[in-house]
Amino acid sequence: MQEYFQGKTVLLTGAAGFIGSNLVSRLLPMGVNLIGVDNLITGRIQNLSDYLDESGVSKVENFQFINADVSQPVDKYLPENTIVDLILHFASPASPPRYQAFPVETYLVNSMATHYLAEFLMKTNQEGRLLFAGTSEAYGNPQVHPQTEDYWGNVNPNGKRSCYDESKRMGETVCGVFNRDFGLDTRIVRIFNTYGPNMDPSDGRVIPNFITQALRNEPLTIYGDGSYTRSYCFVDDLVEYILRFASKQGLAGETINIGNPGEYTVLETAKIVNEVINHGKELEVEHKEIPSDDPAKRQPDISKAIQLLEYEPQVDFKDGLVKTVEYFRKIAY
Repeated sequence: MQEYFQGKTVLLTGAAGFIGSNLVSRLLPMGVNLIGVDNLITGRIQNLSDYLDESGVSKVENFQFINADVSQPVDKYLPENTIVDLILHFASPASPPRYQAFPVETYLVNSMATHYLAEFLMKTNQEGRLLFAGTSEAYGNPQVHPQTEDYWGNVNPNGKRSCYDESKRMGETVCGVFNRDFGLDTRIVRIFNTYGPNMDPSDGRVIPNFITQALRNEPLTIYGDGSYTRSYCFVDDLVEYILRFASKQGLAGETINIGNPGEYTVLETAKIVNEVINHGKELEVEHKEIPSDDPAKRQPDISKAIQLLEYEPQVDFKDGLVKTVEYFRKIAY
């Protein structure tokens, strides 16, 4: 893997986001020339504080940050004659409150931006690779459990979540067209629930919600009776999967689930978070109505990832939570 990245020019969209910033931290020591782009509508510049000063100027020689919206032709924000070897397209709001607050920006960045990035690579470096950050939400409220890559999903095309779910599916369509019809090396990762440092405490998803509420000694909000399930992957494991997938030869056109198959009900999740933070204090919860189109089950089948990428998640859920809580305490409490 190291050999592939050494000396490569990598374009990373969504570089100031949760996953994007963790990719930055792994990529820079590998000797890449990294161009990070983010319009900061949900990304946070403080996630890159080790590499950028307060005005966004890089502190390291091999990193350039560009504040721009990638939902426009690439030549609008990249310097003329830029050639890249690998595009990691991770720009998009990812939590329901955020993408529902920015629905147009969300469906454009996952559809049109993917088209423009693929088109740019075709014009400038047909030997390059494009890895698209897909999502487990492509499976919608699944009728197959656990979810395998060949399952087509059960998505409401006009629901509150569709600006994200359906635009991610459209991004996959773009990748498929450019691979099958034009021979471009495109790859799709379907990312399942991820948590860890650099996650925004106000993100709105279950892990940051539970951690912030527990740290404030507030009741933990559970939607419905808490029987819905989720599978949580620590961000270090996710990044390892992504970099293995991006760098390995012979995987053009592949779609791979990445995540941790450990499955927990939301109520079980609340109990574990409470145990990590409050050490045996009685769990207090507040029940609210389940949001529309919220998937009842979520668990990846990662057998394909294990086979092709020769890696299994290494970080136990509770150990990952300890690291995540330490980060939340550091930045906000």
